Amino acid sequence: MEEQNKVAKKAFQNKASQATKKDAQAPKAPQPKTRVVGEGKNQVKITFLGGVGEIGKNMTVFETANEMIVVDAGLAFPGDEFPGVDVIVPDISYLVANKRKLKAIILTHGHEDHIGALPYVLNELHVPIYGTRLTLALVENKLKEHPKIKAKMVTVKPRNVLKLGDFAVEFIKVSHSIAGSLALCISTPAGNIIHTGDFKIDFQPIDGEMTDLIRFGELGKRGVNLLLCESTNVCRKGYSMSESNVGRVLEELFKKYPEKRLFVATFASNIHRLQQILNLAEKYKRKVAFTGRSMINVTEVALKIGEIEFDKNNIIDIDRIDKYEDKELLIVTTGSQGESMAALTRMASNDFNKVKIGENDCIIISASPIPGNEKSVYNVINNLFKLGADVIYDELADVHVSGHACQEEIKTIHALTKPKFFIPIHGEYRHLKQHKELAMSMGMNARDIVLADLGSQIVMSPNSIRQTGFVKAGIRLVDGMGVGDVESSVLKERKQLSEDGFAIAVINVGGDTGEVIGDPFVITRGVVYNDEADAFVSDLKTNLSVFMKTPDVKGTEPSLLKNEVRKFMSSFIFKRTKRRPMTLAIVLVD
Repeated sequence: MEEQNKVAKKAFQNKASQATKKDAQAPKAPQPKTRVVGEGKNQVKITFLGGVGEIGKNMTVFETANEMIVVDAGLAFPGDEFPGVDVIVPDISYLVANKRKLKAIILTHGHEDHIGALPYVLNELHVPIYGTRLTLALVENKLKEHPKIKAKMVTVKPRNVLKLGDFAVEFIKVSHSIAGSLALCISTPAGNIIHTGDFKIDFQPIDGEMTDLIRFGELGKRGVNLLLCESTNVCRKGYSMSESNVGRVLEELFKKYPEKRLFVATFASNIHRLQQILNLAEKYKRKVAFTGRSMINVTEVALKIGEIEFDKNNIIDIDRIDKYEDKELLIVTTGSQGESMAALTRMASNDFNKVKIGENDCIIISASPIPGNEKSVYNVINNLFKLGADVIYDELADVHVSGHACQEEIKTIHALTKPKFFIPIHGEYRHLKQHKELAMSMGMNARDIVLADLGSQIVMSPNSIRQTGFVKAGIRLVDGMGVGDVESSVLKERKQLSEDGFAIAVINVGGDTGEVIGDPFVITRGVVYNDEADAFVSDLKTNLSVFMKTPDVKGTEPSLLKNEVRKFMSSFIFKRTKRRPMTLAIVLVD
């Protein structure tokens, strides 16, 4: 790592020197004409609808009195507190209320935490989308699942400048774990704002195109009023490792296991990683089979637009792998995060009929567990070992590198841009706080740094920055039923069912007399343990029968009787179990 830092430092010094020499010739981003009149004409408002105080769900709004642009529209994945929820997207009430001002959605790159909410945003807002070729190809593929949504998409390239009324947006090439990633320089009436997006400084990038440090330096010399810089790896010292290092480690594994069937599980969106894997397959004469929906979709898109180059004759369908010897095969799969329905997870559980794992298999998990996924990932690894396979993962070899900048890379961007004001973004609060400390260690004053929360509105003028208030910026929950909110009765019922179970009673009453006919039918699930269930239900039925014969209940109207039965059952169960299950009563009239 020390040697890598030396190489990185030398490379950076060379780039900085080039930036100084070329600054005079560099094209200048056009400054927009300010059309705002009256109070606040030299101000810009920044609103965070996602991406601060959390990982994922990135969405930032930039606004003048006349126009509004949005950077990214990402999703997050739910934890156990949201049972049955597929994804979480930002609450866009603020955008809907101001849709007449909204001019564009600008995408920094194609990861789900930056584009995943687009189908739900575009369902309510009709606005052009700007991004690189790969980013928009992934968006287009995503929108195929939502055929009613029609979106205008405009492809941009690094160094392009987009004029949007009060804003001019210049696109800057950055390295990340997906191709086509961009930083932005947003020229506003209040000065230039740099939004880094997700980035790293890779001095040996797979596509040969480094993060454009020269342009960051030129913009810094011209003057940056505000820097919004990602914070994901701000707690990690030094530099992130180059993606090309992973290729070298993977090649050693191809050499080490020449007779075994090889598997590589990685993020489908990591196009540069996939390119290296495919190059090795070609070099070592292995046919490639893709499995996992996202892996198949992304590789098809990348091959179609030329982001991945590979002989399609070397790709075979997963159904044909039994026609080849183990040493002739490479299976590239999803499941690096232990997702329950992913291909690798199902293979590890012996629940994937197309592939059976055995002793002549070597599985390389080319990813690190995302925080919160550790248990699921290690369960998959343990199960693969139990099936006899060799498993290589990040604790055993350098088979993964982060796509996010570490401390020295973040310091480089601060040093090049020399911002007057700073807002750390893309991280939990601990990340944002550490990033503030880093900025202060480089000479910034605490008063010039703002730690934002969800819903924060921050107003910047040429010489000041301040938080002025909050807007509604909660979350919306998406599942097969559609889009809901945290307070929905459906979610509350799911939580109640998952935590306390349910109890149902069916009562028969005579239509003429209102008398109870026979014994009630009672069923419970998740209320008591199985060995106690029969005795508990029997006791509940006995007590309910007695209750039904009391004078206050006897002859009660069926519609009112249901509530009385529910109240009795809830009270009885709570006294016995200290639980409050969902309780239902059904009254049948004969």
